[in-house]
Amino acid sequence: MLETLKYLIGSAGPSGYGSKSTAEQVTDTCVDLRTSTAIITGATSGIGAETARVLAKRGARLVIPARNLKAAEETKARITSEFPDSKIIVMRLDLSSLKSVRSFVSDFDALNLPLNLLINNAGKFAHDHGISEDGIEMTFATNYLGHFLLTKLLLKKMIATAKSTGIQGRIVNVSSGIHTWFSGDLIGSLGQLTRDKSHYDATRAYAISKLANVLHTKELARRLQEMDCNVTVNCVHPGIVRTRLTREHEGFITDFVFFVTSKLLKTIPQAAATTCYVATNKKLENVSGKYFADCNEASNSEMGCNRKEAARLWSFSEIMVSTNWKDVFAPFR
Repeated sequence: MLETLKYLIGSAGPSGYGSKSTAEQVTDTCVDLRTSTAIITGATSGIGAETARVLAKRGARLVIPARNLKAAEETKARITSEFPDSKIIVMRLDLSSLKSVRSFVSDFDALNLPLNLLINNAGKFAHDHGISEDGIEMTFATNYLGHFLLTKLLLKKMIATAKSTGIQGRIVNVSSGIHTWFSGDLIGSLGQLTRDKSHYDATRAYAISKLANVLHTKELARRLQEMDCNVTVNCVHPGIVRTRLTREHEGFITDFVFFVTSKLLKTIPQAAATTCYVATNKKLENVSGKYFADCNEASNSEMGCNRKEAARLWSFSEIMVSTNWKDVFAPFR
């Protein structure tokens, strides 16, 4: 009850910020980003677009990967109209396609740019069952597996940038508090979701993908520490906000639910605050493998803290990005 009250009134936590803080407020005192390059997925609308706008305001060069290039160009135009000196590059990327992820990384490498910040923000909540071109359940493919491969392929660039500049690289995975709604066999459940259209549960699929984001953060942080490289990774829960993520659920029921929960909703600038805080705040130097909500470190689910499950998912993901999915899921038939 006390935590809910603190949330509603926006009481500041140990960081000095809280649920009512905005992305602009939490970056007021951030380091100069004019020498930084940031890749932000899902930056054509909602939280991602606000994250891009604020980082551009602070001077960062932005790379906006998008499946819809027209929407990305419109985002770029809005930002440059507000901040004319902004440097923004639009590139094609479909996170549900592993081929597209590899193509994007190849094209980015060809630009010979540094990479300081990677913000894995894009998300999908699909009401209907769908399978990616790689044979993976669409929500998991977009929200997790595409980001897993993207991060894996960009990591060498991030490590090299941090080494040459002395500026710590940061990876931010945007998860959700909904990850706590799932417990059980993640990999087995994913196999069932992919194969069994008749029992598809959209919320369960979304929760699994967001738990995977948390576990990815945990295992990647461990590996980065072992490598002794100057790059950190953390994940965030942005809060409850109505964005285009719910575009497949527009209608009376959705409108009613959001009306009832309106007091708990954040504005988009508030929802982007935790991402921007974790990406830029000086106090978080060397902080890695943590989960943040309302711009403060928070606890996640018991399963989200399970190192064995994180390592298991990592090994499974490595297979998924390099092997036919039918072979991967064969043990679960």
